[in-house]
Amino acid sequence: MDENNTNDFDAKHYITFKLDGEMFATCVTQVREVLALTQITRVPTAPHYMRGVVNVRGVAIPVVDLRSKFGMTSQQDTFNTRILVMELELDGEITVVGGLADSVHNVIEIDSSKIGPPPKIASGWRTDLIQGMARLEDEFIMVLDIDRVFSVSELSRAAETSDTTPVEKELAH
Repeated sequence: MDENNTNDFDAKHYITFKLDGEMFATCVTQVREVLALTQITRVPTAPHYMRGVVNVRGVAIPVVDLRSKFGMTSQQDTFNTRILVMELELDGEITVVGGLADSVHNVIEIDSSKIGPPPKIASGWRTDLIQGMARLEDEFIMVLDIDRVFSVSELSRAAETSDTTPVEKELAH
């Protein structure tokens, strides 16, 4: 397989997850791993949508509650709650952040021609965060532009939060 085919393959594969009963997807190339819910250490000065940080192989990773980020009602974590560990670019550097999802489903292929613009009328979503909408069988999937979900200033605060020495000290125990 040549390099062009690899890029074409990656561009069409998405990992799906649910928030408040709605199906979302993000490009699989930005997802480093999916973690079962583990202890999240709260950070008192973090924004309301920041659940805290988790220890991933000795590194403190900030975790964003995606429900809260999108203005959805909060929900108790369940057995199916997962953390999507994503790599995002921040000022030319890769930043790792976790996104809390109600459940993670599978990797799907969506042809780019099947992704249409999100509806502008009667949409409760911020359309600037949605790359588009696709229909898969009888379900609509909102394809997120994950780089837009986390603004540069928010990622900067998240990176600063994850570098906090007391948090790393607590996570090391």
